[in-house]
Amino acid sequence: MSNINKFVLEYSTMFRENSLDYDNRKPPKKVMQRFVRYLKEIDDPRKSNMIDYPLEEIFVISFLSILAGAERWEDIELFGNAYEKWLRKFLKLKNGIPSHDTFRRVFGLIDSRQLEKVTVAFMLDVIRKLKKNLKISNSGKQHIIVDGKEANATGRKKDTDEEIKNLQTLHIYDNSDGICLYSELINSKTNEIPVAQSILKQMDLKKSIVTFDALHTQKKTISIIRENKGDYVGALKGNQSGLNEDVRDYFTEGILEKIKEKGTDYYSTKEKAHNQVETREFYLSRDVKWFGELKLWMDLKSFICYKKTMVNLVTEKQTTETRYYISNLVDVVECGQAIRGHWGIENSLHWYLDAVFHEDDNTTVDKNAFNNFSIMNKMTLALLKLSKPVFKKNSIASMRKQFGWVMQDCMSKVLNFFSDEDIADCLKSAIKTKN
Repeated sequence: MSNINKFVLEYSTMFRENSLDYDNRKPPKKVMQRFVRYLKEIDDPRKSNMIDYPLEEIFVISFLSILAGAERWEDIELFGNAYEKWLRKFLKLKNGIPSHDTFRRVFGLIDSRQLEKVTVAFMLDVIRKLKKNLKISNSGKQHIIVDGKEANATGRKKDTDEEIKNLQTLHIYDNSDGICLYSELINSKTNEIPVAQSILKQMDLKKSIVTFDALHTQKKTISIIRENKGDYVGALKGNQSGLNEDVRDYFTEGILEKIKEKGTDYYSTKEKAHNQVETREFYLSRDVKWFGELKLWMDLKSFICYKKTMVNLVTEKQTTETRYYISNLVDVVECGQAIRGHWGIENSLHWYLDAVFHEDDNTTVDKNAFNNFSIMNKMTLALLKLSKPVFKKNSIASMRKQFGWVMQDCMSKVLNFFSDEDIADCLKSAIKTKN
């Protein structure tokens, strides 16, 4: 049994093993209605006598267009015009489809925190219903990742007095359920630290492991996590030069050999990927009393040495990376899974935002408008990842193309996928067929 909750993997296995199929089902209206009800919780800052396009129409059209591949404000307008007849089945559209300038202006006015709150709440409700109907337990700890991302096309006039720097966003990502919980704009990389601390203070971290890179390996950050009942695994690097050097010097070859021979605090994995064999070794030491600043780092109980050895199967060239971590945990498997899983935010969120949603090509300068567009991208990504079992082996990029080509059929699949009654009925039918 995994020490870390891996819901996405577990439910995908459940669907594959039971061969669940939604192809011939009609889309339930109440799922879309539930989404619209969530949207109604967002305050509309526009003057009531000057509103031509209700907020829910703006967001529903935007959401559906992003599902279908929209990446710019002009794309949203084009989608609306192309699907106007179909959209009128569940939207009034009294004044037709808004212009791209209207979409951009409204996104620039809306409170990002409110939008994020309702989209995250909707997705968490969907996940909760999926777990309940598929009888998937919440065993293991939630894996929460703290990391930042830069939008490389949002800057202007580099190396001039009028320079506008690229927008940067701090993400708090739930790697277990595959959903971004918080997206907070920041002024600079170092500004991540106080923003992360502020968000972590608000979170219930019980039964959670929080992982972060060396930038966030701060005494105050760790204290906040522990005070909120969370566990932590923090990376060490140059910004914690003294601590990093002390831990590096501690893990001599002799110490590593003793840990490996004993076995209880040693964990390794081996796999083939991209024409190379990758071996990952995790060495955990509970011997922390020698560390002079031990009392300053709340509940510090272990040091971890992580070695990754890669052997190219073509050239036979071998390379090794070594990294060091601190933690309040003493289970080497748990720590190893957390360290390995930390890259989930790059592979499962940041990579998709750049390579599939092309956020690095988004030239929106308005910080709030960009952030709200990005929040909709993240919700769409979470929905598509949850829907993958319905679309068999298709990639996220392929799924978006399908939505653009056959929107109604794809929405039928997805909405039924998020209908708890249909999930339950379909699961019962599949089990009955197998028996």
